[in-house]
Amino acid sequence: MSDVIELFKNKEDCFGCMACVSVCPQDAIDIIRDEQGFDYPQINQEKCIKCGLCKKACQI
Repeated sequence: MSDVIELFKNKEDCFGCMACVSVCPQDAIDIIRDEQGFDYPQINQEKCIKCGLCKKACQI
């Protein structure tokens, strides 16, 4: 498995459903607000155990 898990390449691909946040067993996904006021999930790599559940829950 890869050293770093990315939820999406472009933040515009994120639907904002936050399923990834809900499913993470380590609470390793932070919500980051961008300069336009939209919230996006971002994986905290220090907390992430690379289980891949966030990718499985993601609709992308």
